[in-house]
Amino acid sequence: MPWPEPVTLRGRHATLEPLAPAHHDGMVEATKDGELWKLWYTSVPSPEGMRQEVERRLDLQAKGSMLPFAVLDADGRVAGMTTFMNIDPAHKRVEIGSTWYAKRVQRTPLNTECKLMLMTHAFETLGCIAVEYRTSVFNQQSRRAIERLGAKLDGILRNHQRHSDGSLRDTCVYSIIAGEWPAVKTHLAFQLGRPR
Repeated sequence: MPWPEPVTLRGRHATLEPLAPAHHDGMVEATKDGELWKLWYTSVPSPEGMRQEVERRLDLQAKGSMLPFAVLDADGRVAGMTTFMNIDPAHKRVEIGSTWYAKRVQRTPLNTECKLMLMTHAFETLGCIAVEYRTSVFNQQSRRAIERLGAKLDGILRNHQRHSDGSLRDTCVYSIIAGEWPAVKTHLAFQLGRPR
């Protein structure tokens, strides 16, 4: 069996479903909300590139290096994508990344709840020793969101890869380790106004 296996995670504000070709049209509508692909320091797929991106992620899932999710809002509408990636089954590590959300759900409880569900699954079901987050040094909104989760900056990988426009990207690497998880979980549950 692959590690991790596809799973559906349900919350009050969001549901994470294993990504499938059937999510394509909803993904196109979600990415149009805010024209997210125009941000040069991100790699959000354009409406025209969405089918190829869904196929790419599903291909990486078949190879065992990624577990992509469609993010649905409380009304069941597609609101974005998120992914377990850089999967390391030998050392029980995953990265939560390649995440994007429609503008209509940004700065709402949806992202906090998605991260809480993903990390709960990673630490408490999969037995991960660490969960990693990565983003461009220029993506200040993403960096602030990652830091609000309680993740610590491990370092910056300089000239790590290229942005979609070809410019060199410095990548900020953050992590939450297993020993920090109980406090982080309490903090995220508190932000969502729910009991642990």
